[in-house]
Amino acid sequence: MQEGTLAGRAYTAIVQIINDEGLVTGDRLPSEARLAETFGMSRSIVREALVRLAADGITEARRGAGSYVKRRPSERLGSHMPMHGLAATLGTYEVRFVLEAEAARLAAQRRSHQQMEAIEAALEALRGALLSSDPAHAEDWVLHRMIAEATGNSAFVDSLDRLQEDVILILRAGVDISRSRPPEVIAAMMEEHDAIVDAIRAQDADGAALAMRWHLSQGRKRLMP
Repeated sequence: MQEGTLAGRAYTAIVQIINDEGLVTGDRLPSEARLAETFGMSRSIVREALVRLAADGITEARRGAGSYVKRRPSERLGSHMPMHGLAATLGTYEVRFVLEAEAARLAAQRRSHQQMEAIEAALEALRGALLSSDPAHAEDWVLHRMIAEATGNSAFVDSLDRLQEDVILILRAGVDISRSRPPEVIAAMMEEHDAIVDAIRAQDADGAALAMRWHLSQGRKRLMP
């Protein structure tokens, strides 16, 4: 079996330990050696899984002290995506940080009047869906894709389309989890999209890239309680 697949299995198993044992923020995980023995895997595989968990904001490494729980994935995640695929699905964020931040930057520089109108229409469609009880993942996807189209570079659209299946899972889960929380969470989600579109409208390339990165980082956090 490929090491990437093994690391994904270790990632899922560590999340399972966090959930099954009711670990909370600040709790220490078993040592790398103990995890490796438990999973029947090498320490290097477990270490790779822990690095990815830390990148996704679930754990944090403390020098000389091991790994600790930083955030627990929402229990509602399991109703939207198979937990055995959690590592791969959340891993799309690393790609999106690069891909979509640069797409937002280029969209701000290159968008046409017609493309700006399409982006604004998509934003309002998302607003309507988010502020109702309707599913909003489709509208969210359309907005992000419109921004990619406004780069004028089809490679951005093609690259984003290849992530569509995992991104849709994340968008659906993010809206569902956010709606289970105080209304301010959905309001913050909308404000983040507004900031991206405002920057593209103002042709503020750096502002658009920063707004997109902030939105994606907050989106990942919303998948945690």
